[in-house]
Amino acid sequence: MPSTPDISHVAGLLSDPSRSAMLISLLDGRPQTATELAQRAKITPQTASLHLSKLVSGHLISKEVQGKYHYFRLTDPNVAHAIESLIAISPPSKIYSLREADEDNALRKARTCYDHLAGRLGINLAESIVRKGYIDISNENYRVTDDGKEFFSDFGIDFVKLKRRRRKFIHPCLDWSERTPHIGGALGAALLDRITELGWIDKKASQRAVRVTELGKEGFRNHFELSVD
Repeated sequence: MPSTPDISHVAGLLSDPSRSAMLISLLDGRPQTATELAQRAKITPQTASLHLSKLVSGHLISKEVQGKYHYFRLTDPNVAHAIESLIAISPPSKIYSLREADEDNALRKARTCYDHLAGRLGINLAESIVRKGYIDISNENYRVTDDGKEFFSDFGIDFVKLKRRRRKFIHPCLDWSERTPHIGGALGAALLDRITELGWIDKKASQRAVRVTELGKEGFRNHFELSVD
């Protein structure tokens, strides 16, 4: 009989509010310093270092050293996907100020989910792509159609290069704010990269929320028949 995976260790690492806050901050895909993560978790840098050491030992994050600076990031997209899934089934955080309310609204409108697009914009984009027949949904799985391969190639996405990546090509990723899937996997990451490259969105430093530019509004309308406010 195969052994049952022990999830208690990972669950224990995620159970601490400070560690959870730092992991959620790393969902934007950027490497961050211990000082930055301490600020996000509202703890001292010394306490943050202890928590980060546990997360590194637990293989949830990795550490990169560049000169005198130590940067931390999520180990891989699987960790990001697991955290997003947990957020989707967790009660919402309490909002105590107008600033927090504005940040929450911005995240729900459009944000990055590690390396792909999420929020209402990500959901609307996924629905448009499915509606146009570029992606087929079967048994809650995504499959790129022949028309989709042609469209994405014309859009500037290298399918041959994507297939070489050591990760799942495409999968539905449950959106925590909309409670419906957006596009994850290598294709979801490639879409975000291409949209960013085209200047359709503006990604602010230290924030997961993104803003659609005027160029992006035109691009989403012309390529995906999406009206973005």
